[in-house]
Amino acid sequence: MSEISDKVVSAIGARIQAERIRRGWSIAELAARSGVSKAMVSAIERGANSPTATLLVRIAASFDLTLSALIARAELGAGGLLKSEDQPVWQDPETGYVRRHLSPPSDMPLELIRVELPAGARVAFPARAYAFNRHQIWLLSGALDFTEGPVIHHMAPGDCLTLGAPQDCVYHAPGPDPGIYLVAVLRSGA
Repeated sequence: MSEISDKVVSAIGARIQAERIRRGWSIAELAARSGVSKAMVSAIERGANSPTATLLVRIAASFDLTLSALIARAELGAGGLLKSEDQPVWQDPETGYVRRHLSPPSDMPLELIRVELPAGARVAFPARAYAFNRHQIWLLSGALDFTEGPVIHHMAPGDCLTLGAPQDCVYHAPGPDPGIYLVAVLRSGA
């Protein structure tokens, strides 16, 4: 996969700014709520910085959105069919993990995301990233060690895991191949 495009970076930044303005928040207020510095929030909104997954999760959570919903709002238009070539693809500049938003835009509370985590890579998400939704992870290929609080789930292809109560989590692809998995997200209250 290629690096995240300038178009995607700009779309994500514009969506974050729109979400912030819709709520009547200043950059300082978004920074305080998300724990992301004002300078970084400003750079992301201007499209001057390709944010990491960790930063985007923190910002999305401050809006009571999932990372998927934030990126989908940035990239998707209306319609019931989302062709493969139109599915938003985002690459984390820090870990190289690639996420593809599979779900067409709709008012359904279900989102499907395909993730490719490079061998050896780790991605951590705080408990608050899981506070407003339920997750299932289905490993398609490779191996995945998923840490959920104090428990490590060693997953093989075909294994499916339902996450419990929100806890800090870590995705790790131990190798030698990338971990490729599907995440099904059910948004609460939707």
